[in-house]
Amino acid sequence: MIQKGQAIPNATLSELKDEGMVTHSTETLFANKRVVLFAVPGAFTPTCSEAHLPGYVVLADQIKATGIDMIACVSVNDAFVMHAWGEAQNASEILMLGDGDASFTKALGLEMDTGNFGGVRSQRYAMIIDNGVVTELNVEQPKQFEASKAETILAALK
Repeated sequence: MIQKGQAIPNATLSELKDEGMVTHSTETLFANKRVVLFAVPGAFTPTCSEAHLPGYVVLADQIKATGIDMIACVSVNDAFVMHAWGEAQNASEILMLGDGDASFTKALGLEMDTGNFGGVRSQRYAMIIDNGVVTELNVEQPKQFEASKAETILAALK
């Protein structure tokens, strides 16, 4: 599993924008920026839709006021699903990224196998990235939701 002080592995993530599909290299996406990246097991799932993403939507301005350039949400879903979920959640301040083949999640060592529920998914986590290097990493224990929520990350930024 990735640790504090390590560089984010280079991988590609997808984003659906109004003008079409964009493929981002993590190396470029996180370069020369302070980023809050959080991951959810699945778009449109209960905790993710009722608490995790909405917390970041509500606190986006306060998080960015601490010097964060970008807030991004990643899930092992395709970019179409992530875009639709972002629209449904009014997440215009959040970059909604699809890791469709879980390659980024696996490169981080943060995958989990949910069996017939959904197969390989991401563990729930949040991290602070400074110019491509992890400076804070909060990985949730199974069935928990505290370490990765927006309020916890905002407190770590202050």
